[in-house]
Amino acid sequence: MTHLRSLILGTCAAALMAGAAVAKTDITVAMQLEPPHLDPTSAAAGAIDSVLYANVFEGLTRFMGDGSVVPGLAKSWEISEDGLTYTFKLQDGVTFHDGTTMDAEDVKFTLERINAEDSANAQKALFSAISEVTVIDPMTVEVKLSEPNGNLLFNLAWGDAVIVAPESIDNIKQLPIGTGAFKFTSWTQGDNIMIEKNPNYWGTPATLDMATFKFISDPTAAFASMMAEDVDVFISFPAPENLPQFEADPRFQVLVGSTEGETIMAMNNKQEPFDDVKVREAVAHAIDRQSIIDGAMFGYGTPIGTHFAPHNPAYVDETDLSPFDPEKSRTLLTEAGFPDGFETTLDLPPPSYARRGGEIIAAQLADVGITAKINNVEWAQWLETVFNGKNFGLTVISHTEPMDIGIYANPDYYFQYDNADFQGLMTKLNATTDPDTRTQIMGDAQKMISEDYVNAYLFQLAALTVAKAGVQGLWSNAPTQATDLTGVSWAE
Repeated sequence: MTHLRSLILGTCAAALMAGAAVAKTDITVAMQLEPPHLDPTSAAAGAIDSVLYANVFEGLTRFMGDGSVVPGLAKSWEISEDGLTYTFKLQDGVTFHDGTTMDAEDVKFTLERINAEDSANAQKALFSAISEVTVIDPMTVEVKLSEPNGNLLFNLAWGDAVIVAPESIDNIKQLPIGTGAFKFTSWTQGDNIMIEKNPNYWGTPATLDMATFKFISDPTAAFASMMAEDVDVFISFPAPENLPQFEADPRFQVLVGSTEGETIMAMNNKQEPFDDVKVREAVAHAIDRQSIIDGAMFGYGTPIGTHFAPHNPAYVDETDLSPFDPEKSRTLLTEAGFPDGFETTLDLPPPSYARRGGEIIAAQLADVGITAKINNVEWAQWLETVFNGKNFGLTVISHTEPMDIGIYANPDYYFQYDNADFQGLMTKLNATTDPDTRTQIMGDAQKMISEDYVNAYLFQLAALTVAKAGVQGLWSNAPTQATDLTGVSWAE
């Protein structure tokens, strides 16, 4: 009898252990860039959204993995016939992670903060048409526009428009308090950020109990950490040359998708000599896109000739306007008064597409007489000197925001393109709801910046994710820069 009892207990214990192994509820996600701080509404750093979007913070609307925009904290909305008034009905029973209620007052606070004079919101221009926000009742908010904006629901899905509360705003950069399925736990700077399941989440609860975001900037270390199984997932995997090894290893899965990341070599349009369109065109013709894709990204990436995602139905292929043509480049430089070329700077942030791609670009520019002095900068330094300070000649960067061609209508944006005709096109686009007309306007806009050679358009960044075989529910594509863990689980 004793033997039988111990046998039963032993069997139960084994079953419990097996059950524990099956029901793994924590995950470690590695990424290359560490956020400079944790407020997605006051910085251009996509790394903030990579950790917090959909997980900790939510907006009135949100992006799904297929790029669609669906209700978020707003469960429904009505739009007036003239397109100038949006009335949002909010989800019931939503609380912030500190226990305070999320209601129409928080929506009003968030939207007014975006448009405040001292706003640090990187996408403030997207919301400039919001003229008045009125609380109708705790669950209803009315947003009035000074002019129609056919993109408003799309723009409200951006990380820059997540709903924040006045009670927690002072410490948001270190202690982010949102409404999401996960709440912030800790940030060990230089190493990791931890989030945990929100037990009081208003919507479908997360399956995972805990997630750790680990920051590994070096591509060699990224490969080693995955191979040793120290991390479960590596998003935007920085060593594409190693992907075949992971694909051949049954322990792993490789997800290859598309991103919204237009990878460009930006030129400072207000700084000599890049204030001359002939010089900008010369730069564009000096660059061989395919050799950058092959050399820096090992073939992953789609050539682009304008600032628009090739997977978007409105995309126009403008690569023929700037083919690789060193001879034409030299001729243009001579016509612009630089027969012997010139010297400039090339600021490169940490991602592999920039550091590796920048080396190739510098060699190509040198071939036509342009000496580009490489300046490797950390992410926070890039944001301070290039993005905010506009103190650069050339820089390589991937713009991961969705359908963001509107940035070219902002003369204060870091590459400082100021074209009234383009600004008029964007005003017209915002006021247009007819899909065919919008597609036509977007095509005209793509052509205009391509013909103005505002920047050198390189390639659309591929979404490269390496994960352990048992991880399910990850996004393959990246319609916005995010690591949405709300639907992620381990296979049993």
